[in-house]
Amino acid sequence: MNILRPLFSFMIFLTVLSGKGQEENKILFFQTDWGRTSSWDTFCEKTKAAGYDGIEIWFPKDAEDQKNLKAALKKHDLKVGFLNGTNKSMPFQESLTAYGEHLKMLTAWSPVYINCHTGSDFFTFEQNKAFIDIANQISKESNIPIYHETHRGRFSFNLPDTKTYINKIPDLNLNLDISHWMVVHESLLENQDKELEEILNRTHHLHARVGYAEGPQVNDPEAPEWEKAVNRHLDIWEKVITNHWKTDNIFTLTTEFGPADYMPTLPYTRVPVADQWKANLYMMKVIKDRMNIE
Repeated sequence: MNILRPLFSFMIFLTVLSGKGQEENKILFFQTDWGRTSSWDTFCEKTKAAGYDGIEIWFPKDAEDQKNLKAALKKHDLKVGFLNGTNKSMPFQESLTAYGEHLKMLTAWSPVYINCHTGSDFFTFEQNKAFIDIANQISKESNIPIYHETHRGRFSFNLPDTKTYINKIPDLNLNLDISHWMVVHESLLENQDKELEEILNRTHHLHARVGYAEGPQVNDPEAPEWEKAVNRHLDIWEKVITNHWKTDNIFTLTTEFGPADYMPTLPYTRVPVADQWKANLYMMKVIKDRMNIE
């Protein structure tokens, strides 16, 4: 009898056993419906065919529209992430109440996550914190992740102020749309990697749009003149995703190039200078290539 055979079999068993429970790292890609002009069914069909896992949207106000959305999501087997926002035109307390009530309503749909445009750059720290606190409370109660987007006009409109918030609010989780900060700080933040570390560690969702020093969206991410900006964003996104994968094998990301007039347009005609849909598909492709996933 070969005494090595039982030992070899036992080693194979240990290898298989150690591999159990280890799941493949994934990115769930969500497509924005920003600028959508087609029906929910048509949009969802096109989104699914393009290889997306879900859509990120503002919740429809019309009951019939909600019904059509639910049917389209089910028919095309798509997940959903919702947007929620602070209405800055309302008095503070009234806006805070509406913000919380809308979040509770959104959780009833069991979205994968909720992404918030939270607070205002003109609110005090305590006022903005009130919005963050109610979102975090609802997130814990519903077990649905609620993220706060780095966004111009909100509490998170710049890097230094956002660092203050994350240092003082331990359970504040971010959706990093760093294209906004490229404009605010008039740079690609190339010398701010140390300052960005804490931000990246608190980021659990991404908006994949490429900004630059003079604007939140380059006209066409495939154009060679934007290679430096695209690569800078990819470097930052890779750090976020890799860090997230250390504790959770599933990361969510929205491709979020916008339509006219966020997309630069020609004068007089307002014709977009590039194709929004094509730009978003390109972002999904380059991220998959960078992260070496199918």
